[in-house]
Amino acid sequence: MLDAFAYDVVVTDLRLPGMDGREVLERGLERYPDLVVVVVTAFGTMKDAVEAIRRGAADFIAKPFQFEELLHVIRTSLERRQLTRENAWLRSQLEGRYSFAGLVGRSEAMRDLIALLETVSPSNSTILITGETGTGKELVARAIHRNSGRTGRFVALNCSAIPETLLEAELFGHVRGAFTGAVGNRVGRFELAHRGTVLLDEIGTMSPPLQAKLLRVLQEREFERVGDSQPVKVDVRVIAATNSDLERMVRDGTFREDLYYRLNVIPVRLPPLRERRDDVPLLVQHFLERLGREHVPPRPGVTMSQEAMRCLMACAWPGNVRQLENVVERAFALSPGRQQVEASALPAEIQQSKAASEPPAIPLPDDGIDFEQTIAGAERDLIRRALERTAGNKRRAADLLRLKRTTLVEKIKRLELRGLVAPAGADTSNGDANAEIPLLDHPAGRRADRVSRT
Repeated sequence: MLDAFAYDVVVTDLRLPGMDGREVLERGLERYPDLVVVVVTAFGTMKDAVEAIRRGAADFIAKPFQFEELLHVIRTSLERRQLTRENAWLRSQLEGRYSFAGLVGRSEAMRDLIALLETVSPSNSTILITGETGTGKELVARAIHRNSGRTGRFVALNCSAIPETLLEAELFGHVRGAFTGAVGNRVGRFELAHRGTVLLDEIGTMSPPLQAKLLRVLQEREFERVGDSQPVKVDVRVIAATNSDLERMVRDGTFREDLYYRLNVIPVRLPPLRERRDDVPLLVQHFLERLGREHVPPRPGVTMSQEAMRCLMACAWPGNVRQLENVVERAFALSPGRQQVEASALPAEIQQSKAASEPPAIPLPDDGIDFEQTIAGAERDLIRRALERTAGNKRRAADLLRLKRTTLVEKIKRLELRGLVAPAGADTSNGDANAEIPLLDHPAGRRADRVSRT
């Protein structure tokens, strides 16, 4: 039978006529190394059952047994095999294409980001990295530097962490006596990054006078130390990063427009974790492997249980990758000596996120429901909410719904044909407050969709 079909599970007694259970085990695992073999044995042959485990059996069960007990053993053995496969797959992803100088991800957003970084890293162009707090802006900047081929140092400076009065001296250095406390000459960050890369984090907090001086450095690649009139030439690549809306700040007059265009030569947007939930298992495995290596003594092979992973996948992660990393580190620390981190080790709010993410149950009245109409209504509601959130941009709405754009358009057309939404161009100005807004005739949708297709 094993010659004819690749079974998932084999349940075998040890004592059989013609061929005993040990030989069934060996021959099965020769053909299919992932085969789950459960050995049934009497109490008198328990030693043989332990020997079968050593040879690769997934588990054993003693006679007599309840049928539910056998089902439980089979179910847990299959889950264990699935976890092993998933972990092997995650490790292969971490070692393969979806890792770029420490960046981990396999989602479409991360693939696009990594492709962009591979293209722009070797150039000397200025880069503006935007993204929410915790998305890894400095990590991306370091990856760009490591793949740039520049021989100098990577120097990072958080503009919001240094008082405005000292920020200029930090950037450009100072000479002795330039101000109170300047007891000697000091080299600034730009000079330290000669032939390398300087990262100006939180660039939006820089004062207007300092913005003007930075603009000159970007244009001329030279500056003057505080208290000195001698220009200093530097060969440095500038990467700026911010979680602020610089375009809005330009409109408000709090950020120089000419500096914005100088910084925004190559824009790099980092997607928040909620837009790339597919990367959560990969990131979790990456953090667990790093924590296991750094632990004393090392704890290799620690995994996250399926229930815990479901909770992590359901969370919105307002703190993005940094928050996920902290949660995984906490759960790892609260699971000493265990090879699997359970959901109980996660913070209460993370455990509750799974329940909050589950959709409300659809009521089922005694007289039944129209199944097709109910499912179509749920589709219509989800599509409408996705389009409203993305201002009618079908490509971004499809990303939210994890659909291909063509699939989303086909669903909208199908709903129109069934009369569940008004067709494009239909007259809905009949005064009815509940009239449907045409999904294909949303002004913002038409405008955004043209941009998307372009």
